[in-house]
Order: sequence, then C-alpha cells, then structure tokens
Amino acid sequence: MHSFPAPALAMVERMRAAAAQDPARAVAFQGAPGANSHRAAGEATPDYLPLPCFGFEDALEAVRDGRAECAIIPIENSQHGRVADIHFLLPESGLAIVGEHFMPITHALMAMPHPDGSFGPFEAAYSHPQALGQSRLFLRERGIVPLSHADTAGAAAFVAERRDPKLAAVAPKLAGELYGLQVVEDRVEDAADNTTRFVVLARDPLDPASLAGDAAMTTFVFEVKNVPAALYKALGCFATNGVNMTKLESYQQGASFAATMFYADIVGAPGDPRVDTAFEELAFHCKELRLLGSYRQARRRG
Repeated sequence: MHSFPAPALAMVERMRAAAAQDPARAVAFQGAPGANSHRAAGEATPDYLPLPCFGFEDALEAVRDGRAECAIIPIENSQHGRVADIHFLLPESGLAIVGEHFMPITHALMAMPHPDGSFGPFEAAYSHPQALGQSRLFLRERGIVPLSHADTAGAAAFVAERRDPKLAAVAPKLAGELYGLQVVEDRVEDAADNTTRFVVLARDPLDPASLAGDAAMTTFVFEVKNVPAALYKALGCFATNGVNMTKLESYQQGASFAATMFYADIVGAPGDPRVDTAFEELAFHCKELRLLGSYRQARRRG
C-alpha cells in the first residue's frame, strides 16, 4: 500500500479498512482508487467493497488469503492487446475464473492549471502503458512524451502530488475528480470502440452444472507433446466436435524456449458432451492440460 502516491493513500487506507470488516463483499483490483479496474469492479459486482492493490499479484493474493471474495483483472484490450500476463499469474495463483466483464474504456488528459488558470503546453503525460498505447496518436500529434506508471489513477495521483503544470495524466475522469486534477481534453483514446475484457477470479471454481442452459465460456492452458503436427491435432479436437475456440495464444514456459504453452478460450463448459469429448481427445495430445474455469458468457461471440 505504501507504493501508492500520497494523494491516494488516505483513500486506499479507508477502503482497506472497510473491506477488512466485510471481506465477503470485498473485490480486489489493481490500481489506485479511480482506476478503470475500480469502475469495472463496481459494474461487475454491485454492492461491493473495493480493495485497491498495487499490483496484479497483490490483488490475487488478497483473494487467496481471504481478504477479498474475488478479484477483477483486465486481461486484454481491443486496441492494444494483452493487458495482464494472466497466463503466468492465474495458474500459479490457485484461483479460478468465475466471470468475465467487458467495459468500454475512455481516457481524459488531466492536469494542474498554471497560476493564471491556463493549461499546457505539456512536456509529458503519465499513465499505465495500456492507456498510453490506446492514446498514442493523440499524444504524438501534440508532442507529449508518454511516461509509464503502475496504473491510470495512480498516474493522476502522482501528477497531483507533483503539482507541476507541465505534467499531465491520461486517466479516467473519476481519477481527476478524486485527486483534484482538471480535465483538459476528454476522450483522448484513438479508437471510439476501445474496450477492455476483465475476468473475475475466486478461490473456488463454479460448478459447470450451474451453467446449464446459459451461454458459457471455459478457459484453459495446455502444452502439446513434442511431436510433428501436435498443435494441429490438438485444435482438431475442437473442430471435429463442433466446439468454437475464440482465443488461442502461445507463451514460453521457462528459459529454454523448448516448451510452449497455449492459453485458450472456448464457447461451452464441461458437461456438454461435445466439450467433454473434445477435452478427452485433447488430453491424449498433451503433456499438460489445466482448466482455469468455466463461467457465464458476458458477450456473444459470433
């Protein structure tokens, strides 16, 4: 908690104390109060108590230790790709994905005014690397140097702490309100359909039987055997059983670069005969297969 900028610390302390009184309602998220993950937590889990955490690992640890009922983590953005390395974080955490949430993302350029009330020109703008990437063209056209910070709201708190009118933050408007910055320009993201996908993580997975009748998703990781056409055969398990795979990403396990893991999402859940058969066939082609959770689908995937 000490790593947050000073303007955020008092709010973090109050939220932490409230969550400690009722951990069954606490939702952990990465970032300072006012971050997009803070807003996503409220949208995905009404009647919640926010528990801000400095890093993704801290948010997962809060759930694992029982200080929060669940955590909400951004994993991918429509414009800038992967957000969190959930491939590494989730399997090691021992938690399960129990939900997903899609949220349109808008950013504002905010700053402290000069003594005469004017703004700019700005030498630099602080924000999370994802927000900087989503506003890259806006910043480049204005000659504003992008500087990385741990999260968007934390960047706003940092700029408020510095009180330098030559510095700005790219952050949600809520962050400007919380930390006393003024919005210089709204909607500075480069794409109007900028959207981030979040996943909700809990200690216990959902019973796939509870998803019967609902559109469901299942997320898993796997490593194929080191034989020719292994990945082709693995993916064929889903094709021949009519199971739609909506996401497939590879990542390296260890420093040898000899073992490639895959992270995947499919439409459906265990209990569906097609899904069960696909996983049975997949296991034959794999050295490792681990289900990370089945959950209700939040958005139709055509």
